[in-house]
Amino acid sequence: VQILSYLGGVEKVEETDLKPRMGFLYPINTRNISVFINATREQDSGQYTCSVSVVDDTLVKNMGIINLTVLVPPAAPTCRLHGSAVVGANVTLSCSSEKGKPSPMYQWQREPPTLQVFFPPAQDRARGTLKLTNLSLEMSGVYVCRAENQAGSKNCSIVLEV
Repeated sequence: VQILSYLGGVEKVEETDLKPRMGFLYPINTRNISVFINATREQDSGQYTCSVSVVDDTLVKNMGIINLTVLVPPAAPTCRLHGSAVVGANVTLSCSSEKGKPSPMYQWQREPPTLQVFFPPAQDRARGTLKLTNLSLEMSGVYVCRAENQAGSKNCSIVLEV
C-alpha cells in the first residue's frame, strides 16, 4: 500500500490511519526524503519500502527497505495464587500481562522486612510463575511481580498468608 508520495512537485498522503501522523521530515528540495511517524502504534510495525525514480532514468530504480518494530510496554500484570496456603503445602504464584512487545519477562520478589529474590527452578521468568514448596508461617508476606521488556515495566503484588 502506498502511503506517501512526491510526484511532479506535489506531496500526497494516502487515506490510511497513518495520514495525520506521517510526512516528509524535510522539504523535498533538500533531497533528504526521510519520513516521520508520530504517535506510533503496535500496528505500525511492518516493512516499509522507499523507492526513488528519476525522470528520464528508466534503467535505475533506487529502493530501500526497512523493518519497523514498534515496542509496547507491558500492561499492568495480574497476580494470582494457585493452591491452598496451609503449612506444609505447595503453592504457585502466577503473573501475566495481556500486552507487551516483545513478550515481557517476569521477576518475583518478596518485599521487606524479609526481602527475598527468587531464581530457577523455583521461578520461571518466561511464564511468570513462582513455586513455593513446603510452606511455613515464615513464608507469609507480600510478593511482587515485575513484568518487564525493553519498552518499560509494570508491577502487581499478592499477599500470601500461610
